[in-house]
Amino acid sequence: MILCLVEPGELSLEALTFARRLGPVRAFSIEAGETYAPGAWAAAIVQLVEKHSPEAVVAAGSDRGQEAMAHAAARLDLALAANCISAEPGDPMTVVRQRWGGSLLEEAALSGRVKLLTVAPNVVAAEPDAAEVEVEAFAPTLSQSDLAVRVARREEQPPGAISLTEARVVVGGGRGVGSAEGFVLLEELATLLGGAVGGSRVVTNLGWRQHSDQVGQTGARIAPELYIACGISGAIQHIVGCRGAKKILAINKDRHAPIVARADYAVVGDLHEVVPAVIAELRR
Repeated sequence: MILCLVEPGELSLEALTFARRLGPVRAFSIEAGETYAPGAWAAAIVQLVEKHSPEAVVAAGSDRGQEAMAHAAARLDLALAANCISAEPGDPMTVVRQRWGGSLLEEAALSGRVKLLTVAPNVVAAEPDAAEVEVEAFAPTLSQSDLAVRVARREEQPPGAISLTEARVVVGGGRGVGSAEGFVLLEELATLLGGAVGGSRVVTNLGWRQHSDQVGQTGARIAPELYIACGISGAIQHIVGCRGAKKILAINKDRHAPIVARADYAVVGDLHEVVPAVIAELRR
């Protein structure tokens, strides 16, 4: 039997699909609300492992999934294989996982009485399951130390805002945008396309956009239908964040920029001329 940690969102559907390929699944969710505490999540995972003795525990490679599973692995004294894209049951279990921000794949043998895995985001296609679900409540025993670190509050997006991870179109800006004011153009384009605006790490480091807008290895990992990269060079850390996009359109003055080589379509030109022309055509 496979235990699978389920959170709201598409990534958990991917994790469930991954888990079902390993065997019968027992999914569990943890009500976090405003008080997410990694220690409490880890305690719940440990106690469920002790109760059910599963072959493996699978979680989505989300921020919370990665953190809670790392805590649980330490408490169980077991190895954790993070960012897996496939696995073959057995002892040891053979897993293939992303390393170095997805720039290479590693095949590894995972040993232990229980195999702990997280699933790389936006790699496994979620498959629906119409099976009937039986719900069972479980109340873990928590200590005060399990709640010592927890979310104090959340900064919500403005009403009507589209999140980067859910947007069908993302317009990204890099150093080539020139300034924080330069993002007004990108905001207008994103609005016309019903999308969201993101930025590279250098943009957030310069204070032109807030960190929550960052696309990349240390930011959001997106999977839109279309990613429009404006004035972004395309360092590997940024590619990690946008590799899930179905199509990439690069707008860049440098035809040799790495993002141009990665893109499905490219416009070689000044984004301050190209983007207004695209906006004008869309409005027309």
